[in-house]
Amino acid sequence: MAARGLREILADAGGGVFPPSDGSVTVVPQPSPREAGVLSFSAHAVVFTDEDPDWVRATLAATPSDPLAAPLCPPFLSAFARRTGRENGNIDLLTVADRLPGEPALPLAPVADLEHPRVVRALRYREDVRVFEAEGGSGVLVLGRGVAGRWECSIEVGPAARGRGLGRALALAARHLVPEGDLVWSQQAPGNATSVRAFQAAGYRPVGAETLLVVGRP
Repeated sequence: MAARGLREILADAGGGVFPPSDGSVTVVPQPSPREAGVLSFSAHAVVFTDEDPDWVRATLAATPSDPLAAPLCPPFLSAFARRTGRENGNIDLLTVADRLPGEPALPLAPVADLEHPRVVRALRYREDVRVFEAEGGSGVLVLGRGVAGRWECSIEVGPAARGRGLGRALALAARHLVPEGDLVWSQQAPGNATSVRAFQAAGYRPVGAETLLVVGRP
């Protein structure tokens, strides 16, 4: 397991093959200078960093919490941030879905304006960002290549359009827009139950929890 990189671990997890639920921690190199963080599966965590793996393991061992929870607990994440000179991001639910053939049922128009808050955030974390708009701007779908090159999507539904299933339709549309043979990933804040329900209704499967350490804030 230790010889496998984050890209391979994610590919396996996207296909339903997970690391052993044995309470252990795998440390792998960062897939790029931009990307460091923690990915937590059931009773197995993956820390992706270019820091010394011995430091990671020693710091986790000294963390005063349940060993299974330690990689995503504030004491370790704070130490990780100090060590790397980064800031902790949100701890999100990580979900994944298979690509669907054909065009999305929801009419979408490409957007050139990159000032939307969702777009601004995506450009900090992703490359090859593509933006689509639904129903005269009532909904926005952002696609881009994020952690380890995976396709990631995020959505935003305007207040006046909420409660009509547009979030689910946007999340479903993303499954049609990624290249053939690829998966589409998305992160949702666990407390945002509306978003969690929308993505699961669109066929996204929970994989684990993830947090990214970012270099400063805009």
